[in-house]
Amino acid sequence: MLRYKLAALLPVLAALTLAALLALPGASPAASAPASRSAAVGLLTIDGAIGPASADQVVRGIGRSASLGHVLLVIRMDTPGGLDTSMRTAIKAILAAPVPVAVYVAPSGARAASAGTYLLYASHVAAMAPGTNVGATTTVEIGIGPSPPAGQPVPGGSGKNAPKSAQKEPASPMQAKALNDAAAYLRGLAQLRGRNADWAERAVRESVSLTAEEALRLKVIDVVAPDVPTLLAQLDGHSVNVLGQPRRLQTKGALLVEFAPDWRTNALAAIANPSVALLLMTVGLYGLVFEFMNPGAVAPGVIGAICLLLGLYALQLLPVNYAGLALIVLGLAFMGAEAFLPSFGILGLGGIAAFVAGALMLIDTDLPGYGIPPGLVGTLATASALLLFGTVRLALRTRRRPVRSGAASLIGTLCTVEQLGERRANEAWVKVEGELWHAISSTPLRQAQTVRIVGRSGLRLEVVPVENS
Repeated sequence: MLRYKLAALLPVLAALTLAALLALPGASPAASAPASRSAAVGLLTIDGAIGPASADQVVRGIGRSASLGHVLLVIRMDTPGGLDTSMRTAIKAILAAPVPVAVYVAPSGARAASAGTYLLYASHVAAMAPGTNVGATTTVEIGIGPSPPAGQPVPGGSGKNAPKSAQKEPASPMQAKALNDAAAYLRGLAQLRGRNADWAERAVRESVSLTAEEALRLKVIDVVAPDVPTLLAQLDGHSVNVLGQPRRLQTKGALLVEFAPDWRTNALAAIANPSVALLLMTVGLYGLVFEFMNPGAVAPGVIGAICLLLGLYALQLLPVNYAGLALIVLGLAFMGAEAFLPSFGILGLGGIAAFVAGALMLIDTDLPGYGIPPGLVGTLATASALLLFGTVRLALRTRRRPVRSGAASLIGTLCTVEQLGERRANEAWVKVEGELWHAISSTPLRQAQTVRIVGRSGLRLEVVPVENS
């Protein structure tokens, strides 16, 4: 009977199971269809020189925008230029991006000079706000060299539509090689995106610049828009080529998602600052020197090791002159050695001179925002000199003080006769700092007499009575 009842319940159980399966997400065609939602556009901002932090922000922003399924990523930019390695890292990320990237020079008054022009040409969509300019992409002279003669444009300048006669001829084969490489690189980006390649080469060789309206007329950019919503409205229906595949943008009324700089970007921007890198290196080396001077202090060694590693990490991100770095390390080593060796200040003064020279030539570029201010170098040199002379003065004062420990500290100490000798009256046992010593005197000694230690021979002390001392 129970078997028949169970058999009767089977259809009911099957119906309930089917209903449950249909109620699960994705079980039915209606449930599997994605809910309709508006398109989203990512937005990140670059304000300032393009460095390691900016390149990392672009790379991570493209990855995040692609993972969120955005139809477009807008990079709002205002930059005077930047480091070549960081610029190329960002361009590689844009060219390999699975999501369209629009570089937008904004707000009004902004510029895309030097490395910013390369990013603008590499983007799928190049846009500018009214009142902005682009160009002046001549490679900046690397290293410490003579200033350009009067009347010639400074490399990296922003002369507007400079005539060809104002073009500066490369002063050396190395500069000519760098100039040709930069011109070919920007021309290749222009040909890839179908933009004005002739003007791109002029921007490199002649440092010419364009306003937003002129750039649009010469087909250097695609759009001029006063703000981001207007830009998205104008790009709606615009066709771009993403990884070899045509794609039509649907940006009208899209939801704008701004990517604010996170802690990693802020930390990288702070560490990669040349001034901060120099401070970290200085604090790190001083911390290790103090740890070696006082083994077991722990704190100077820990802080110094951390600062030194952070400083070295920052320097490997920056265009460093290794001769300058070697001079800084040598100068700090000389100043540290001054506290141990009696060089009468020669090591210290030489260390300060080496530190100043190394700090001034540490960063091997003239890019704005990437030099070390001479005021900071002077401040660190002055602080190092004060610390050095303070250490030397303290060492000299310590040297003049009487000995406070060891066998030599017994000389001149007052003690009391505890027990007279059994054989001679000028021998006795005296108590010094809680210990009994065998003592001898040139005159007879008395019980409980106060004597002064004037010498020592092995385990025997030479004493004289206080009244005869």
